[in-house]
Amino acid sequence: MPQYKRIVIKFGTSVLTGGTPNLDLPQILHLVSQCAELYRNGYEIILVSSGAITAGRQTLNIKSLPDTISIKQMLAAVGQSRLMQVWEQFFDIYGIYVGQILLTREDVETRSRYLNAHDTLEALLEYKIIPIFNENDAVGTEEIRLGDNDYLSSLVTLLSNANLLIILTDQPGLFTADPRLDPEAKLIPEVNDIEKIANYQIGRSHSNLGTGGMITKLKAADYARRAGADVVIAAGVTKNVIKRILAGEAIGTRFPAISTPLESRKRWILAGPNPTGALVIDEGAISALKKSGRSLLPVGIKSIKGDFQRGDTVYILTPEQVELARGIVCYSSTDLEVIKGHQSEEILDILGYYYGSVAVHRNDLILL
Repeated sequence: MPQYKRIVIKFGTSVLTGGTPNLDLPQILHLVSQCAELYRNGYEIILVSSGAITAGRQTLNIKSLPDTISIKQMLAAVGQSRLMQVWEQFFDIYGIYVGQILLTREDVETRSRYLNAHDTLEALLEYKIIPIFNENDAVGTEEIRLGDNDYLSSLVTLLSNANLLIILTDQPGLFTADPRLDPEAKLIPEVNDIEKIANYQIGRSHSNLGTGGMITKLKAADYARRAGADVVIAAGVTKNVIKRILAGEAIGTRFPAISTPLESRKRWILAGPNPTGALVIDEGAISALKKSGRSLLPVGIKSIKGDFQRGDTVYILTPEQVELARGIVCYSSTDLEVIKGHQSEEILDILGYYYGSVAVHRNDLILL
Protein backbone atom coordinates (compact mmCIF):
# COMPACT_ATOMS: atom_id res chain seq x y z
CA MET A 1 0.00 0.00 0.00
CA PRO A 2 1.57 3.32 -1.05
CA GLN A 3 2.26 5.93 1.56
CA TYR A 4 0.22 9.01 0.76
CA LYS A 5 1.06 12.54 1.84
CA ARG A 6 -1.54 14.80 0.22
CA ILE A 7 -5.11 13.54 -0.05
CA VAL A 8 -8.22 14.97 -1.71
CA ILE A 9 -11.52 13.73 -0.26
CA LYS A 10 -14.74 14.46 -2.13
CA PHE A 11 -18.02 14.30 -0.21
CA GLY A 12 -21.13 13.82 -2.32
CA THR A 13 -24.44 15.36 -1.31
CA SER A 14 -25.89 11.93 -0.48
CA VAL A 15 -23.00 11.33 1.94
CA LEU A 16 -23.50 14.61 3.79
CA THR A 17 -27.25 14.08 4.06
CA GLY A 18 -27.33 10.35 4.78
CA GLY A 19 -29.95 10.05 2.04
CA THR A 20 -32.28 12.52 3.75
CA PRO A 21 -33.40 15.97 2.54
CA ASN A 22 -31.25 17.64 5.23
CA LEU A 23 -27.61 17.71 6.30
CA ASP A 24 -26.87 14.73 8.54
CA LEU A 25 -24.83 16.40 11.29
CA PRO A 26 -23.79 13.20 13.14
CA GLN A 27 -22.58 11.72 9.84
CA ILE A 28 -20.61 14.88 8.98
CA LEU A 29 -19.07 14.89 12.46
CA HIS A 30 -17.98 11.27 11.97
CA LEU A 31 -16.28 12.23 8.71
CA VAL A 32 -14.63 15.25 10.33
CA SER A 33 -13.29 13.11 13.19
CA GLN A 34 -11.57 10.81 10.67
CA CYS A 35 -10.06 13.77 8.82
CA ALA A 36 -8.88 15.25 12.12
CA GLU A 37 -7.09 12.03 13.05
CA LEU A 38 -5.33 11.92 9.67
CA TYR A 39 -4.44 15.61 10.07
CA ARG A 40 -2.84 14.90 13.44
CA ASN A 41 -0.88 12.04 11.85
CA GLY A 42 0.72 14.40 9.35
CA TYR A 43 -1.44 13.96 6.27
CA GLU A 44 -2.31 17.03 4.19
CA ILE A 45 -6.08 16.92 3.80
CA ILE A 46 -8.01 18.76 1.07
CA LEU A 47 -11.79 18.52 0.95
CA VAL A 48 -14.21 18.95 -1.95
CA SER A 49 -17.69 19.42 -0.54
CA SER A 50 -21.02 19.19 -2.27
CA GLY A 51 -24.25 19.96 -0.44
CA ALA A 52 -24.67 23.72 -0.83
CA ILE A 53 -27.98 23.45 -2.67
CA THR A 54 -29.30 20.97 -0.13
CA ALA A 55 -28.25 23.25 2.72
CA GLY A 56 -30.08 26.10 1.01
CA ARG A 57 -33.21 24.01 0.64
CA GLN A 58 -33.02 23.06 4.31
CA THR A 59 -32.53 26.67 5.40
CA LEU A 60 -35.46 27.94 3.30
CA ASN A 61 -37.60 24.84 3.95
CA ILE A 62 -38.00 24.05 0.25
CA LYS A 63 -38.97 20.38 0.01
CA SER A 64 -38.24 19.53 -3.64
CA LEU A 65 -35.34 20.37 -5.93
CA PRO A 66 -36.47 22.94 -8.53
CA ASP A 67 -35.65 22.54 -12.21
CA THR A 68 -34.68 26.18 -12.82
CA ILE A 69 -30.92 26.75 -12.73
CA SER A 70 -31.30 30.28 -11.40
CA ILE A 71 -33.29 28.96 -8.41
CA LYS A 72 -30.62 26.33 -7.78
CA GLN A 73 -28.00 29.06 -7.89
CA MET A 74 -30.04 31.03 -5.36
CA LEU A 75 -30.24 27.99 -3.08
CA ALA A 76 -26.47 27.50 -3.41
CA ALA A 77 -25.87 31.13 -2.46
CA VAL A 78 -27.97 30.68 0.68
CA GLY A 79 -26.64 27.22 1.51
CA GLN A 80 -22.94 27.83 0.98
CA SER A 81 -22.51 29.87 4.16
CA ARG A 82 -24.60 27.35 6.11
CA LEU A 83 -22.49 24.46 4.82
CA MET A 84 -19.21 26.16 5.67
CA GLN A 85 -20.50 27.03 9.12
CA VAL A 86 -21.05 23.31 9.75
CA TRP A 87 -17.55 22.41 8.56
CA GLU A 88 -15.99 25.21 10.62
CA GLN A 89 -17.84 24.31 13.81
CA PHE A 90 -17.03 20.61 13.61
CA PHE A 91 -13.34 21.06 12.77
CA ASP A 92 -13.11 23.64 15.55
CA ILE A 93 -13.87 20.83 18.01
CA TYR A 94 -10.44 19.44 17.11
CA GLY A 95 -8.70 22.82 17.03
CA ILE A 96 -8.35 22.75 13.24
CA TYR A 97 -8.92 25.76 10.99
CA VAL A 98 -10.54 25.46 7.57
CA GLY A 99 -10.54 27.82 4.60
CA GLN A 100 -13.01 27.96 1.74
CA ILE A 101 -12.02 28.14 -1.93
CA LEU A 102 -14.87 28.67 -4.39
CA LEU A 103 -14.07 27.83 -8.01
CA THR A 104 -15.67 27.77 -11.40
CA ARG A 105 -14.27 25.55 -14.11
CA GLU A 106 -12.68 28.59 -15.76
CA ASP A 107 -10.67 29.25 -12.58
CA VAL A 108 -8.85 25.97 -13.13
CA GLU A 109 -8.67 25.88 -16.91
CA THR A 110 -7.40 29.47 -17.27
CA ARG A 111 -3.69 29.32 -16.49
CA SER A 112 -3.41 32.57 -14.53
CA ARG A 113 -6.45 31.71 -12.41
CA TYR A 114 -5.10 28.20 -11.95
CA LEU A 115 -1.87 29.60 -10.53
CA ASN A 116 -3.74 31.93 -8.20
CA ALA A 117 -5.86 29.03 -6.90
CA HIS A 118 -2.71 26.91 -6.54
CA ASP A 119 -0.95 29.63 -4.55
CA THR A 120 -3.95 30.02 -2.24
CA LEU A 121 -4.09 26.26 -1.72
CA GLU A 122 -0.39 26.02 -0.91
CA ALA A 123 -0.60 28.93 1.53
CA LEU A 124 -3.48 27.27 3.39
CA LEU A 125 -1.59 23.98 3.64
CA GLU A 126 1.59 25.76 4.75
CA TYR A 127 -0.32 27.26 7.66
CA LYS A 128 -1.92 23.89 8.51
CA ILE A 129 -5.38 25.01 7.38
CA ILE A 130 -7.62 22.44 5.67
CA PRO A 131 -8.86 23.81 2.30
CA ILE A 132 -12.49 23.11 1.46
CA PHE A 133 -13.33 23.46 -2.23
CA ASN A 134 -16.70 23.89 -3.81
CA GLU A 135 -17.69 25.06 -7.24
CA ASN A 136 -19.04 28.61 -7.13
CA ASP A 137 -22.59 27.48 -7.84
CA ALA A 138 -24.06 30.94 -7.36
CA VAL A 139 -22.42 32.08 -10.61
CA GLY A 140 -21.47 28.80 -12.32
CA THR A 141 -23.71 26.08 -13.69
CA GLU A 142 -21.34 23.16 -14.39
CA GLU A 143 -21.72 21.47 -11.00
CA ILE A 144 -25.48 21.96 -11.10
CA ARG A 145 -25.77 20.40 -14.55
CA LEU A 146 -22.92 17.92 -14.85
CA GLY A 147 -21.72 16.21 -11.78
CA ASP A 148 -22.13 17.21 -8.15
CA ASN A 149 -18.48 18.31 -7.94
CA ASP A 150 -17.08 15.00 -9.25
CA TYR A 151 -15.20 16.73 -12.06
CA LEU A 152 -14.10 19.46 -9.67
CA SER A 153 -12.55 16.84 -7.36
CA SER A 154 -10.35 15.58 -10.20
CA LEU A 155 -9.31 19.14 -11.07
CA VAL A 156 -8.44 19.83 -7.43
CA THR A 157 -6.35 16.64 -7.44
CA LEU A 158 -4.43 17.99 -10.42
CA LEU A 159 -4.21 21.48 -8.92
CA SER A 160 -2.80 20.19 -5.64
CA ASN A 161 -0.49 17.45 -7.00
CA ALA A 162 -2.22 15.07 -4.58
CA ASN A 163 -1.43 11.38 -4.86
CA LEU A 164 -4.78 10.05 -3.61
CA LEU A 165 -8.38 11.03 -4.41
CA ILE A 166 -11.15 9.48 -2.32
CA ILE A 167 -14.64 9.92 -3.76
CA LEU A 168 -17.26 9.17 -1.11
CA THR A 169 -20.73 8.44 -2.38
CA ASP A 170 -23.89 6.50 -1.46
CA GLN A 171 -22.69 3.32 -3.20
CA PRO A 172 -19.99 0.85 -2.04
CA GLY A 173 -18.08 1.37 -5.28
CA LEU A 174 -18.32 0.64 -9.00
CA PHE A 175 -20.48 -2.34 -9.97
CA THR A 176 -20.89 -4.39 -13.15
CA ALA A 177 -24.42 -2.93 -13.32
CA ASP A 178 -26.53 -0.55 -11.28
CA PRO A 179 -27.07 -2.53 -8.03
CA ARG A 180 -30.32 -0.65 -7.37
CA LEU A 181 -31.77 -2.12 -10.55
CA ASP A 182 -29.88 -5.40 -10.99
CA PRO A 183 -29.54 -7.80 -8.01
CA GLU A 184 -26.84 -9.72 -9.92
CA ALA A 185 -24.53 -6.69 -10.06
CA LYS A 186 -21.09 -7.34 -8.61
CA LEU A 187 -18.62 -4.91 -7.04
CA ILE A 188 -15.49 -4.27 -9.11
CA PRO A 189 -12.59 -4.08 -6.61
CA GLU A 190 -10.02 -2.56 -9.00
CA VAL A 191 -10.01 -0.93 -12.42
CA ASN A 192 -6.77 -0.77 -14.40
CA ASP A 193 -8.26 -0.29 -17.86
CA ILE A 194 -11.30 1.95 -18.29
CA GLU A 195 -12.00 0.48 -21.73
CA LYS A 196 -12.65 -2.96 -20.23
CA ILE A 197 -15.67 -1.69 -18.30
CA ALA A 198 -17.10 0.38 -21.16
CA ASN A 199 -20.03 -2.03 -21.68
CA TYR A 200 -21.17 -2.09 -18.07
CA GLN A 201 -24.53 -0.48 -17.35
CA ILE A 202 -23.35 2.29 -15.03
CA GLY A 203 -26.16 4.56 -13.94
CA ARG A 204 -26.75 8.16 -12.98
CA SER A 205 -27.95 9.39 -9.62
CA HIS A 206 -31.29 8.00 -8.49
CA SER A 207 -31.65 10.41 -5.59
CA ASN A 208 -33.24 13.83 -5.58
CA LEU A 209 -30.30 15.20 -3.61
CA GLY A 210 -27.23 15.55 -5.78
CA THR A 211 -26.70 15.76 -9.52
CA GLY A 212 -23.89 13.25 -9.95
CA GLY A 213 -23.89 9.55 -10.65
CA MET A 214 -21.40 6.75 -11.17
CA ILE A 215 -20.69 7.89 -14.73
CA THR A 216 -19.39 11.27 -13.56
CA LYS A 217 -17.36 9.57 -10.82
CA LEU A 218 -15.83 7.18 -13.34
CA LYS A 219 -14.80 10.10 -15.55
CA ALA A 220 -13.35 11.94 -12.56
CA ALA A 221 -11.41 8.84 -11.48
CA ASP A 222 -9.95 8.40 -14.95
CA TYR A 223 -8.88 12.05 -15.12
CA ALA A 224 -7.28 11.96 -11.67
CA ARG A 225 -5.34 8.73 -12.25
CA ARG A 226 -3.96 10.19 -15.46
CA ALA A 227 -2.78 13.13 -13.35
CA GLY A 228 -0.84 10.66 -11.19
CA ALA A 229 -3.20 9.96 -8.28
CA ASP A 230 -4.67 6.72 -7.02
CA VAL A 231 -8.44 6.93 -6.76
CA VAL A 232 -10.89 5.10 -4.49
CA ILE A 233 -14.67 5.27 -4.85
CA ALA A 234 -16.39 4.07 -1.68
CA ALA A 235 -19.50 4.45 0.45
CA GLY A 236 -19.28 7.44 2.77
CA VAL A 237 -21.54 5.83 5.38
CA THR A 238 -19.10 2.94 5.95
CA LYS A 239 -17.73 3.24 9.47
CA ASN A 240 -14.26 4.82 9.49
CA VAL A 241 -14.13 4.52 5.72
CA ILE A 242 -11.42 7.16 5.25
CA LYS A 243 -9.12 5.72 7.89
CA ARG A 244 -9.61 2.19 6.58
CA ILE A 245 -8.76 3.22 3.02
CA LEU A 246 -5.55 4.84 4.28
CA ALA A 247 -4.77 1.70 6.27
CA GLY A 248 -4.80 -0.30 3.03
CA GLU A 249 -8.10 -2.10 3.55
CA ALA A 250 -9.83 -3.24 0.37
CA ILE A 251 -12.88 -0.98 0.43
CA GLY A 252 -14.78 0.21 -2.63
CA THR A 253 -13.26 0.36 -6.10
CA ARG A 254 -9.64 1.36 -6.57
CA PHE A 255 -8.18 2.99 -9.69
CA PRO A 256 -4.35 2.81 -9.55
CA ALA A 257 -2.49 5.86 -10.86
CA ILE A 258 -1.03 5.62 -14.32
CA SER A 259 2.02 7.59 -13.20
CA THR A 260 3.22 9.65 -10.25
CA PRO A 261 1.95 13.25 -10.04
CA LEU A 262 5.46 14.57 -10.71
CA GLU A 263 6.00 12.33 -13.75
CA SER A 264 2.60 13.29 -15.13
CA ARG A 265 3.30 16.99 -14.67
CA LYS A 266 6.73 16.78 -16.29
CA ARG A 267 5.36 14.90 -19.29
CA TRP A 268 2.81 17.69 -19.67
CA ILE A 269 5.62 20.26 -19.65
CA LEU A 270 7.44 18.36 -22.40
CA ALA A 271 4.42 17.51 -24.54
CA GLY A 272 2.23 20.51 -23.75
CA PRO A 273 2.10 23.97 -25.29
CA ASN A 274 5.19 25.16 -27.15
CA PRO A 275 7.47 27.36 -25.03
CA THR A 276 6.78 31.06 -25.52
CA GLY A 277 10.19 32.32 -24.45
CA ALA A 278 13.57 31.41 -23.00
CA LEU A 279 15.80 32.01 -20.01
CA VAL A 280 19.57 32.05 -20.48
CA ILE A 281 21.22 30.97 -17.22
CA ASP A 282 24.77 31.08 -15.85
CA GLU A 283 27.14 28.25 -14.92
CA GLY A 284 26.17 28.37 -11.25
CA ALA A 285 22.52 27.85 -12.10
CA ILE A 286 23.40 25.04 -14.52
CA SER A 287 25.25 23.22 -11.74
CA ALA A 288 22.38 23.77 -9.31
CA LEU A 289 19.87 22.28 -11.76
CA LYS A 290 21.96 19.36 -13.01
CA LYS A 291 23.93 18.29 -9.95
CA SER A 292 21.80 19.37 -7.01
CA GLY A 293 18.28 19.10 -8.44
CA ARG A 294 17.41 22.59 -7.26
CA SER A 295 14.98 25.20 -8.50
CA LEU A 296 16.06 27.99 -10.82
CA LEU A 297 16.48 31.26 -8.91
CA PRO A 298 16.38 34.75 -10.44
CA VAL A 299 20.03 35.30 -9.46
CA GLY A 300 21.08 32.61 -11.95
CA ILE A 301 19.35 34.19 -14.96
CA LYS A 302 21.55 36.14 -17.38
CA SER A 303 19.01 37.20 -20.00
CA ILE A 304 15.38 36.86 -21.06
CA LYS A 305 14.09 36.03 -24.54
CA GLY A 306 10.53 36.44 -25.74
CA ASP A 307 7.34 37.74 -24.19
CA PHE A 308 5.63 35.36 -21.75
CA GLN A 309 3.31 35.39 -18.78
CA ARG A 310 3.45 33.76 -15.39
CA GLY A 311 2.56 30.10 -15.83
CA ASP A 312 3.90 29.80 -19.39
CA THR A 313 6.42 27.16 -20.42
CA VAL A 314 9.87 28.42 -21.44
CA TYR A 315 13.15 27.03 -22.72
CA ILE A 316 16.06 27.13 -20.28
CA LEU A 317 19.30 27.69 -22.19
CA THR A 318 23.00 27.60 -21.42
CA PRO A 319 25.16 30.66 -22.27
CA GLU A 320 25.98 28.82 -25.55
CA GLN A 321 22.24 28.75 -26.40
CA VAL A 322 21.98 24.99 -25.86
CA GLU A 323 18.63 23.84 -24.49
CA LEU A 324 19.20 22.45 -21.01
CA ALA A 325 15.64 22.19 -19.73
CA ARG A 326 12.05 23.36 -19.99
CA GLY A 327 9.95 24.69 -17.19
CA ILE A 328 6.93 26.68 -16.06
CA VAL A 329 7.85 30.19 -14.94
CA CYS A 330 6.59 31.75 -11.72
CA TYR A 331 7.03 35.30 -13.07
CA SER A 332 6.36 37.01 -16.40
CA SER A 333 9.13 38.05 -18.79
CA THR A 334 8.61 41.66 -17.69
CA ASP A 335 9.09 40.75 -14.05
CA LEU A 336 12.08 38.50 -14.71
CA GLU A 337 13.75 41.21 -16.77
CA VAL A 338 13.71 43.36 -13.62
CA ILE A 339 14.71 40.75 -11.03
CA LYS A 340 17.21 38.68 -13.03
CA GLY A 341 20.58 38.55 -11.31
CA HIS A 342 19.07 39.53 -7.96
CA GLN A 343 18.80 37.51 -4.78
CA SER A 344 15.38 36.04 -3.96
CA GLU A 345 15.00 38.12 -0.82
CA GLU A 346 15.12 41.28 -2.99
CA ILE A 347 12.10 40.34 -5.13
CA LEU A 348 9.43 41.92 -2.95
CA ASP A 349 11.32 45.20 -2.62
CA ILE A 350 11.96 45.37 -6.37
CA LEU A 351 8.53 44.35 -7.68
CA GLY A 352 6.29 45.29 -4.77
CA TYR A 353 4.71 41.82 -4.85
CA TYR A 354 5.92 38.26 -4.46
CA TYR A 355 5.04 34.93 -6.10
CA GLY A 356 7.78 33.01 -4.34
CA SER A 357 11.55 32.85 -4.25
CA VAL A 358 12.14 30.91 -7.47
CA ALA A 359 11.86 31.68 -11.17
CA VAL A 360 11.10 28.03 -12.03
CA HIS A 361 10.37 25.46 -9.32
CA ARG A 362 12.13 22.12 -9.59
CA ASN A 363 8.74 20.31 -9.73
CA ASP A 364 7.86 22.42 -12.78
CA LEU A 365 11.14 21.77 -14.59
CA ILE A 366 12.34 18.89 -16.74
CA LEU A 367 15.97 18.46 -17.73
CA LEU A 368 16.62 17.41 -21.33
